[in-house]
This record gives sequence, structure tokens and C-alpha cells, in this order.
Amino acid sequence: MDRTLKVTGKGKISVRPDTIRILITQTAVKKKYDEAVRESADQKAGITAGLGKLGFDKKELKTLHFDVNTEYEGYEAKDHSWKQRLAGYRYTHRMKLEFPSDNERLGKVLTLLASCPGEPEFTIQYTVADPEAAKTELLKKAVEDSKAKAEVLSTAADVKLGEIVTIDYSWGESEIVSPPMRAMALRECKASGAMDNGIAIDIEADDIDITDTVTVVWSLK
Repeated sequence: MDRTLKVTGKGKISVRPDTIRILITQTAVKKKYDEAVRESADQKAGITAGLGKLGFDKKELKTLHFDVNTEYEGYEAKDHSWKQRLAGYRYTHRMKLEFPSDNERLGKVLTLLASCPGEPEFTIQYTVADPEAAKTELLKKAVEDSKAKAEVLSTAADVKLGEIVTIDYSWGESEIVSPPMRAMALRECKASGAMDNGIAIDIEADDIDITDTVTVVWSLK
């Protein structure tokens, strides 16, 4: 039987975020289906128009998900039993806006969103413009770590490493993101009147630590 050595290497790198991502969700229930579709379209148009005044192209606000589903509510019937009836149609529209890190521009976007009708929910993330480059570097580090461990183990066991037999890597789709602040905190500021003159943002996003593993099987001489 061929002798082999199986070693899992771990790669870890820190990347400097250079991109701001805002995830926006608008949702509400309307009595009629066409009302739900129309209101969703109107609200997106309002956000797009506002972003246009801030220098964004309308194509930069991207739709991630949109649907309209029936919504039911419970009620007590005359015989005191609980039943369900149609309450209306809930639309859910999730969107994404990305732009290079700029606190002044971020503050203007948040001021716009906080004043939009329907009070859209939003989440702020910091990420990188080229995640594939970071993932490539991470994979390289993981393979190097696997090789270093294999050399230590083979030396300790008084054997020599041969060729690589297999490399097992999951190619996961984990995102490189860091959420620096809560959307709820912004809504609280709006309710208190603290944002009446706009939102001033002073965030220095920390480096994002990412890790991944790769398993390498080596033949032994």
C-alpha cells in the first residue's frame, strides 16, 4: 500500500477594506397586488432620483431580490374560533449600492435613505473591490502552511515527501465584509432629531481578517 501524509493547512490574511456596500430593503403590505408593485417601483424611483443628485448613476443601485406574496392575518370569528383572512400583498425589494470608501459621501447617502418614505431598512458593510485577489492570496498562504507542516512531520518521522497526490479545497463563497455600525442606531438618531442637519460619518474601518483551509495529501518516499 502506498504511504501518504495528509495535512490541512490554514491561511490567514488581513485586507484593507476599500469599498462601502449598503444593503437596502423596502417592504410593506398593500390591499391590492398592483398597489404593492406600484408602491415598490415608486419608492425605488425616489431613491434612484435622490442618488442621482449625489452623483450616482441609476445603474449603480442594483436589485438583489424582489417578490410580492400574499399576507394573511388571524381574526376571531363570531363562533369564537380563530381563522385566517387575506390582509393584502407584501412586497419585498432588496437592493445593493456600492462605492469607494468615502465618509462624506456615505453620510449623504444615509441622510437620503433616512428621509425616504417607507423608512427603508439598510445595513452598512465595508468590503473590497477585488475579493478574488484576496481569496487567491489566502489560498496561497494555506498551501504554504500545509507544506510547512508536512515538512516538519516528515522530518520528525524520518521520511521524505514525494509528489502531491491530491489537494482538497471547498472553494467556499464566504464574503469579505465588516459591518461597522447598526442601522437601528441611525433610526434612533433620526427619531431624536439628531440628524436634522444631515449625518456626519467618521469611520476608519479596521482591516478584515479572513481565514480558509486546504487539505493536501503527499506521497512518502
